[in-house]
Amino acid sequence: MARLNPENEQRARGLIALYPQRRSALIPILHLLQAQDGYLTGDGMTHVGELLGLAGAEVRGTASFYDMLHTEPVGRYVVAVCTNIACMLAGAYELLAHAEERLGVAPGGTTDDGMFTLEDAECLALCGNAPCLTVNWRYFGDVDTTAFDALVSELAAGARADEVPAHGTLNRVERAAGLLATGATVHPASPGGALAADGIASRDPDLVASTAGTTGAVSGMATGPGRGADDPATGPGRGADDPATGPGRGADDPATGSRRGAGAHDAPDGPRRGGGDPAAGAGGGERGGDSRP
Repeated sequence: MARLNPENEQRARGLIALYPQRRSALIPILHLLQAQDGYLTGDGMTHVGELLGLAGAEVRGTASFYDMLHTEPVGRYVVAVCTNIACMLAGAYELLAHAEERLGVAPGGTTDDGMFTLEDAECLALCGNAPCLTVNWRYFGDVDTTAFDALVSELAAGARADEVPAHGTLNRVERAAGLLATGATVHPASPGGALAADGIASRDPDLVASTAGTTGAVSGMATGPGRGADDPATGPGRGADDPATGPGRGADDPATGSRRGAGAHDAPDGPRRGGGDPAAGAGGGERGGDSRP
């Protein structure tokens, strides 16, 4: 398959809706394309460019920069053996040489059956369990030649399928809640509930339409964006910014002069911990209470 299939195109449009600028969704969508085909096909990258309004050169230039993205076919399992200092001292070169012999390919090569691609990797940040390797970015430490042979046999037999999915799959849990760039929140849908796109005042009609196919229900935010539950009737949730009620955690409020770390905001009393007071000046204030007018 080359272009994104209908389901993944819908997911891509859902990703675009998370960002104020469409192009910001480029890398997440490239990972989505790679999960579909195992690598980034030329037609697939062209399709991604069409969705984001980007030239093909921009898409390919980004894809070729990051080593987690592959623009050429790779095996179902990409085995990367770390040969940096900690692993080198623990026998990484010997492990890599054994891996070459066991798989019959040099680093950068793929086995004839398309099952394994071998890579020589820089530090994988598992130094405490050297020598280490990753398979499709899943970590394995304290790997000697015996453990390597056992791992390869299990992967080939499908015994590790639950732990190590096919190359390209970074996350098997889809996003079901969060903030959209349109000023709306996405909440998990109730069992059997219909998906809704109410309250979205999007700059891009395509983004509004795309949310109807994503997991979760979308609700409008009359109180302004914020972290937590935002409800016009009850006021914003934790961390929300609302012109009517004043900001939440860590916000700046022109009325109270509150600053980072403010707790309860009330114009007559002044902010609490770490906040500022219009009369005393913003900032400062001892923990537990600010000076009053």
